[in-house]
Order: sequence, then structure tokens, then C-alpha cells
Amino acid sequence: QLQVVESGGGLVQPGGSLRLSCVASGFTSDAYVIGWFRQAPGKEREGVSYISASDGSTRYADSVKGRFAISRDNAKRTVYLQMISLKPEDTAVYYCAARRGFRLPTRISEYEYWGQGTQVTVSS
Repeated sequence: QLQVVESGGGLVQPGGSLRLSCVASGFTSDAYVIGWFRQAPGKEREGVSYISASDGSTRYADSVKGRFAISRDNAKRTVYLQMISLKPEDTAVYYCAARRGFRLPTRISEYEYWGQGTQVTVSS
């Protein structure tokens, strides 16, 4: 059974850092893509960053470029989202999602497998 489980959220002060983790299980090869999405209260879910497990290619939303970095450890089937210089507007529930294949689509509907989400709160 294919599934993803995210962890690592918490409360952090503005300017602080957090690292989120997403463990993907059930995939028998590296032919899959992981996306990080987030949803703030009262707002629509939006894409943050994406990575291909096969070749490590990445993609970022403009709002997080230069502050967030996505990486992978295929041996652990784990994708990380390192977040620095966090802002109050980064506060949201962060979701990890997976899809089979090699492309890095940004549309939510293209991702088949979703985690339960982890809360990130940036506040002083």
C-alpha cells in the first residue's frame, strides 16, 4: 500500500527554521514525485515545493524561493523540506503528497497519495 507520512512541524519564532520530513512507503522504484503543499486558515491549499525521486530535479513556489530547500534520501524513502527565515505568513498545515512518474506538476489534483498534515506555526 502506497502512503506518505509527514512530520516535523511545530511552533517557531519569526526568522527561525524548521525541517519537515516525508516518508514514502510502498514505492518499489524511484519513479515517483513528492510535493509539499500547505493550507493556511481560510485559504486554499497551495503548492510549495516538489522533487523527483529519480533525478532530484526540484521546483519551488515564488513565495518560498531562497528560503525553503527540498531534498531527498532515496535509501530512506524520505524527502525533507528545510525552511529558514520563516515568516508569520508561512503558518499553515503542511502536507506531503506523492504521485507516480517523473514530471513535477503543481496542480493538487495530480497528486494521488496524501499525508495527514503537520502544523507549522510561526509566531513570537
